[in-house]
Amino acid sequence: MAGSSHGHTPAAWTGVIIAFIGFCVAGAFMVMADPLGFWAGMVVVVIGGVVGMVMRSMGLGQPKAAAPQVGRAPETARADA
Repeated sequence: MAGSSHGHTPAAWTGVIIAFIGFCVAGAFMVMADPLGFWAGMVVVVIGGVVGMVMRSMGLGQPKAAAPQVGRAPETARADA
């Protein structure tokens, strides 16, 4: 996986950092038995995902590779064409 450069984009880093902060906030408030703070942290986690998707749609993420066609041979140049 390290060779595929999976997640090495500004969109991925930003989304994960925001979600991680939300996770930490939710965890702290869960220990303190404060449901409102817990749900506020969970909202921040969701916001992290939304920010990552918006940044990816703005071109700051990794471009999608073309999906391989299952059951088809790769296109090659024909000599009879």
